Amino acid sequence: MNINFIEHIGIAVKSIDMSIPIFEKILGVTCYAIEEVEDQYVKTAFFLVGETKIELLESTNPDGPIGKFISNKGEGVHHIAFAVDNVNDELVTAKNVGFRLIDRVARDGAEGMQIGFLNPKKTNGVLIELCSMRPDGSD
Repeated sequence: MNINFIEHIGIAVKSIDMSIPIFEKILGVTCYAIEEVEDQYVKTAFFLVGETKIELLESTNPDGPIGKFISNKGEGVHHIAFAVDNVNDELVTAKNVGFRLIDRVARDGAEGMQIGFLNPKKTNGVLIELCSMRPDGSD
């Protein structure tokens, strides 16, 4: 696989409104964007720390992925995202080298990204997200 850098670390929270001030104090930076990704039932908030982002994830539906995660495991680190040149190409590579996939093809994510996830059962329990900018650059 061809990983460029850590794009962001996703943290599941019960409330973005309550969590933003906490992370602004911890990180010493201001939240620069809040966005809802409707088809993933999530509201996100982003912080830039050096070249890496921290993404807070609040569920907008208790049956969505973040809602289920918090229900089962509580708040905390949800995933680590790696920037790649092309998510679809890297998903094929990941499958060919033996990883199980959650996504077989890229889907739209926050901040104009295409994203795809690897199944944590084959990555030592860590949910891995691969992400790249959409080819057309749209949000």
